[in-house]
Amino acid sequence: MPKPKHILVIRLSAMGDVAMVVPVLKAFTKQYPKVKLTVLTREFFTPFFRDLENVTVFPADLKGRHKGVFGLYKLSKELKGLHIDAVSDLHNVLRTKVLKVFLFGKRFVQVDKGRAEKKALVSGKNFQQLKTTHERYADVFRKLGFPLDLSDPNFPKPVELNSKTVSLLGLDSKKWIGIAPFAAHNSKMYPLNLMEEVIKSLSETHKILLFGGGKKEVEILDGFQNKYDNVVNLAGKLTLNEELDVISNLDIMLSMDSGNAHMAAMLGGKVVTIWGVTHPFAGFAPFNQPEDFALVSDRSKFPLIPTSIYGNKFPNGYQEASKSISPNFITKKIEAVLNN
Repeated sequence: MPKPKHILVIRLSAMGDVAMVVPVLKAFTKQYPKVKLTVLTREFFTPFFRDLENVTVFPADLKGRHKGVFGLYKLSKELKGLHIDAVSDLHNVLRTKVLKVFLFGKRFVQVDKGRAEKKALVSGKNFQQLKTTHERYADVFRKLGFPLDLSDPNFPKPVELNSKTVSLLGLDSKKWIGIAPFAAHNSKMYPLNLMEEVIKSLSETHKILLFGGGKKEVEILDGFQNKYDNVVNLAGKLTLNEELDVISNLDIMLSMDSGNAHMAAMLGGKVVTIWGVTHPFAGFAPFNQPEDFALVSDRSKFPLIPTSIYGNKFPNGYQEASKSISPNFITKKIEAVLNN
């Protein structure tokens, strides 16, 4: 069977999962430059793929014309018009299974999410490092006949910032530390009162750039900006493209187990992550980061960690497990990485 010349890559959500696709596609385009890739994802995520050659984004309008079974049928007809040879389904959910039926006749390989292994991990039966999500994505391409090596990544150069962004950040010689203190679930977040201590300490000698979204988050981050010198809240002030430009210029990103970590990692940045009731053993650590960049909660005090894969389930007393990581430990880690 001849190798595909045009592959449809599907990953519809969430932000972090879509960002994790980027290093894999970057490796693919480097190793197989003659194969065309079309990424089916939400239009909002299109900027993630801006640095990839021979990659086109096809936006899925899942709340509009592609909504429901009839919408997916319409989508399949549109996709067939692209003359794809094969499908790399990196999402493997009900929507993509329906698409698989509608795209009958196309080679269709779906990601193995390792559900049984992850269930064993969160149940405490098998506490060990699982295959990373990046490698699970790469496996899909391997099954399509493309051996893929993720061990020698290359990343885009920092982007020159536009005048709007420069006016927000100002010009100085301080190192830039991005901090993204929010996550989808509170149990994945470092307590904000402790994060404020981290911000206060690091802002004495560095510039702190805060990332987030939503009205409540903006208000909290504005509070930090107003209280401390050298702190700039970027939440709600930039487009995603402009935000990526800033992230590409950071000296380091401090993030929860969240999308911001993966956005920084896909651009080749240094990323220190804080883990609450989740754990990097599940395979969701940011790409190409040393193991010790992941700061995990104390399992001697919280032995049931990870309590779930996504942080949405946890027993009583575990919601603020990340309190077991001291602000001083975090600031020292950031300083050590910056000085190395």
